[in-house]
Amino acid sequence: MCGIVGYIGEKCNLKRVLINDLKTLEYRGYDSSGIAIYDGNMKIVKSKGKIAYLEEQLESIKINDSNIGIAHTRWATHGEANDVNSHPHRIGCVTLVHNGIIENYSELKNNLINKGYVFVSSTDSEVVSALLDDIKKSEHDNLKAISKLIKMLEGSYALGIIFDDDYEHLYAVKKDSPLIVGLCDNCNLIASDIAAIMDHTKKYMLINDFEIVKLSKNEVQVFNSELSLVNKDVLEVSWDINHAKKNGYSHFMLKEIHDEPNVLRDTIIEYIKDTDTLVNKMPDFSKYNKIHIVACGSAMYAGMVGKYIIEEYANIEVSVELASEYRYKKNFYDHNTLVIFISQSGETADTIAALRKVKKDNIDTLAIVNVVGSTIAREADRVLYIRAGMEIAVATTKAYLLQVAMLILITLNIAYANKKLNRDELDKILVEFGTIPNAIKDILDRKEECFDIAKTLYKSKDIFYIGRGIDYALCMEGSLKIKEIAYIHSEAYPAGELKHGSISLIEDKTNVVGIVSKELLSSKTLSNIEEVIARGAVITLVTTDDLEDNFSFPCQKFVVKKVNDIIQPLLIVVPLQLIAFEVARIKGCDIDKPRNLAKSVTVE
Repeated sequence: MCGIVGYIGEKCNLKRVLINDLKTLEYRGYDSSGIAIYDGNMKIVKSKGKIAYLEEQLESIKINDSNIGIAHTRWATHGEANDVNSHPHRIGCVTLVHNGIIENYSELKNNLINKGYVFVSSTDSEVVSALLDDIKKSEHDNLKAISKLIKMLEGSYALGIIFDDDYEHLYAVKKDSPLIVGLCDNCNLIASDIAAIMDHTKKYMLINDFEIVKLSKNEVQVFNSELSLVNKDVLEVSWDINHAKKNGYSHFMLKEIHDEPNVLRDTIIEYIKDTDTLVNKMPDFSKYNKIHIVACGSAMYAGMVGKYIIEEYANIEVSVELASEYRYKKNFYDHNTLVIFISQSGETADTIAALRKVKKDNIDTLAIVNVVGSTIAREADRVLYIRAGMEIAVATTKAYLLQVAMLILITLNIAYANKKLNRDELDKILVEFGTIPNAIKDILDRKEECFDIAKTLYKSKDIFYIGRGIDYALCMEGSLKIKEIAYIHSEAYPAGELKHGSISLIEDKTNVVGIVSKELLSSKTLSNIEEVIARGAVITLVTTDDLEDNFSFPCQKFVVKKVNDIIQPLLIVVPLQLIAFEVARIKGCDIDKPRNLAKSVTVE
């Protein structure tokens, strides 16, 4: 879960270029960083902490204009976050950066120690640099050396490599970790993510597993593991560079919440013109009588919302599974089962592994992803793209919202096909769906209400989110946001389960957030809220304007417009995001880069 970037091209102030590019990848890891530049000598500077600390160190180090360099921002896997464990790593004639995990590094390390290699870090990545240096002693051709290297490595990796005998070329190779090549007129680049190349170019190549890349100033060659040349398509970024900038907002997370009306409109517009448009634009789901939704984190919680609406409106059985569990358990599916994989990045390691397991069993797969050409998008049978643009803040907001929106569109499609909705009913819902972006904008204009609620929550040691049915699924996402960015212990519970043990944790002044959006369940949730009030709880309620008068107990409320139940979750989640943001801001937390987390989870 690290970010790598590399440059080969015209001589320039490469220190500044690499730092700027690295900053766009800091959401992938930010507990240490480093840079290696050849300016007649190989100069390596590394620092614990955020890139700003590395930048401070570089101010006092003279580095001449250079044509080649690599850089890295780290989320620690092997070895603590410190200067020594930071990348790049250099042994012998090899300097490299690495994103991934080498599973057989211990065995490799012992063999290399027996050959006389001395290691100064605790990382698996330093072992890779030593191994490649050892291979180079007998194999002087750099491409052949890398080809031999990847046959010896077990695990995942994206490597950017500089050899001392060839400063006119930058090398890269990948397996199960993301890697792209950016194509420019006077330079070429490697990076973990499109974000790092967008200041230079919109043209890029996607690199597949075991492909080896040799880059010069004017040429990019891609080889397979047997060193045959591979023809690659040149793609073009459709995202605006402004997605990678705060544009006047204090935080990326706040900007991305405010992006939601526009990106929701961009995502749904091609589907909601009328019933025929929805049917023609969506895949054919008619053969399926069972759906599995597989994802991690917030994407899994979006899947939970999907489960409730698909089962209720489309009358199809749905199970929602954590990818990290699904890949190892016995799964009961057949050729009438559709497995839906949800991932913002399309590079989530556990989700990719689960997808490959399902594909091996010849079960139909569908991906819901944000990144065009990502691994999950390429490997699934079919893909539906959300149009979130770049999401920089580690805690997802707009991507989660759009994942829910796409699951709603799938539900409407299946419900119509299964005759659970007629044409008039569906057309009416689609019209109302089109009003949701403006309704979200109205919520965003009420930020002071969220701030007032946050002032009562930010001192909490524990917060409980309770709801029933689909409201419980929304509680899970609201609770996660508080945990992620405000560092408050929080739990989501089905409201009816409190009395089966968890209510013992409720004491005087415990904060409880209740979500009530469905009239059918409102009276039951009301009873559960009364139970925690009787034990001293302080209540915050997120509800709809048709239900707000049903609650006579003292509480803070955030009330959203009542819309059709199937699209109501899109309005409920927005104040939950804003409240979490305001709690974290009051506490002074690093909202965009919460501790111990990284945006793209590319290791298992």
